[in-house]
Amino acid sequence: MIDALQYDFMQQALMAGLLTSLICGIMGSITVINRLVFLSGGIAHAAYGGIGLSIFMGWPFLAGTIGFSMATALLMAAVTIYNRERSDAIIGVIWATGMAIGIILVDLTPGYQVDLMSYLFGSILTVPNSDLIVMEWVAGGIILFVCLFYDAILAISYDEEFARVRGVHVTFLYFSMIVLLAVTIVLVIQVVGLILIIALLTIPAYIMEKYTKSLWQMMLGSIGLNALFSTVGLILAYHFNISASASIILMAGACFLIHLGIGTIFENLSH
Repeated sequence: MIDALQYDFMQQALMAGLLTSLICGIMGSITVINRLVFLSGGIAHAAYGGIGLSIFMGWPFLAGTIGFSMATALLMAAVTIYNRERSDAIIGVIWATGMAIGIILVDLTPGYQVDLMSYLFGSILTVPNSDLIVMEWVAGGIILFVCLFYDAILAISYDEEFARVRGVHVTFLYFSMIVLLAVTIVLVIQVVGLILIIALLTIPAYIMEKYTKSLWQMMLGSIGLNALFSTVGLILAYHFNISASASIILMAGACFLIHLGIGTIFENLSH
């Protein structure tokens, strides 16, 4: 890996991977304990509408996609609060519609030949420095949000009704978490892609939930695992000349399977 870091694009990729690890480690933990995995999948797919809108209108990728994703994320959040019984079906409709809008807008863009694979599977080796700066600001904002509202997040994650009784502004915090999740997803789409984003949000948090006793420990452990996946995935991609994004997710998936296997073995031994 040391010899690979002599190249600027590898330095950029490593920085993108580490920033992604920080952002996804924190937001992934919040997503898992609040059972928002399906919602995050909906936001990720609906974000494709923002990508298509940005291309069609000629807007900067981040501005257009984040705006569209935040709007759809808030709509999905409202559905989960006010229509829980049908929320899964409605979220499914929203994400399918978002993707359809994105594809149609790309098709209608005159003379534009978009590389759909770059959005589906990411392109960590080509993340520009300007996007790294945005990721740094977002990471700082997420850390500040968690530090300010840690106790409240913990309360609504485990007992929403108790949190309301204690005077926690549950609805405000819920919508705030969804907005941060939408921003996270848009940023990480560029690194690992639309299809693979859920892995970095959920796999480390799922693994660490079993071995940690608090939310902050779960976040730190998830950040560490994501950093490991990103670094090792980049090393494999460099040495074997394969897709960096897919290598990162392959590492995450392998660790997940090992985790399940070890858990099954210990359960069988305990019986």
